[in-house]
Amino acid sequence: MNKEKILKAGKIASEVRKYARTIIKKDVPLLEIAEKIEAKTEELGGKPAFPVNLSINNISAHYTPSHDDKTLAHGLLKVDFGVHIDGWVADNAFSVDLENSEENKKLIKASEDALDSALKLIKDKGVVDGVVVDISTNETGDIISKTIESHGFSPIINLSGHSMDNYELHSGITIPNVNDNRKIKFKEGVYAFEPFATTGSGKVHDGKPSGIYELKDTKNIRNPISREVLEFITKEYNTLPFCSRWVVKKIGIKALFGLKHLEDNGNLYQFAQLVEVAGSKVSQTEQTILISEDGVIVTSE
Repeated sequence: MNKEKILKAGKIASEVRKYARTIIKKDVPLLEIAEKIEAKTEELGGKPAFPVNLSINNISAHYTPSHDDKTLAHGLLKVDFGVHIDGWVADNAFSVDLENSEENKKLIKASEDALDSALKLIKDKGVVDGVVVDISTNETGDIISKTIESHGFSPIINLSGHSMDNYELHSGITIPNVNDNRKIKFKEGVYAFEPFATTGSGKVHDGKPSGIYELKDTKNIRNPISREVLEFITKEYNTLPFCSRWVVKKIGIKALFGLKHLEDNGNLYQFAQLVEVAGSKVSQTEQTILISEDGVIVTSE
């Protein structure tokens, strides 16, 4: 675990979040917002850990603009972005009301307060022998759900935070947004807390393909275009998520054929957009913490 790089990624994420809030306005193209956030990340010395997600209203996550996307910012917009330094990640998200809607503002406050409550709970604990004492994942999940419910909304029970490792955005440990009774201890490492609040039923299902991919297998493929795309992906992104517009920008429109071929061949996995099952609005807030011998640090504060 490289503490210096983890903290640097968090510092950049904090600066990018401040910048992003200044450029997000109603009717600005999502493509423009995403590209500016990703460019700012690189300007500050980091790299995007995954494509900027700009999910509107009932789309909870995994909407990133395509290379020719014409969608304009509106509604309740979730802005989910990540920064990495040599594979060490800071994962971060916030929500913006672009309609001057009281309901949107209350929903955003619910997810923000839920995150603050969970972080306060874990930051108050000490770390002994590499483990946070007197706290487990179900307890942070419990306070997240109770906080959201106290605002009159529902947590999304099948979305969660997660542990992270080098070049691994999801490294195996789930940080639930409800009390799942699993009682997993927080050990030294990097974790993302990620509450989602909704006016709906509290579940999501898979929607349309997102254009966000993850490399699963580097096995050979004979088609020359697909091979060129695979070589670029392997070198540039390793196992971190990437999107079609990034590859199109580098290789051209032919990359779309290569991506489809690689997905069919089992080299790539494409994420689906995650949509609230009742079609209801969703807010999201997220921060990254580092647990070490020095205690619990919010890296992207």
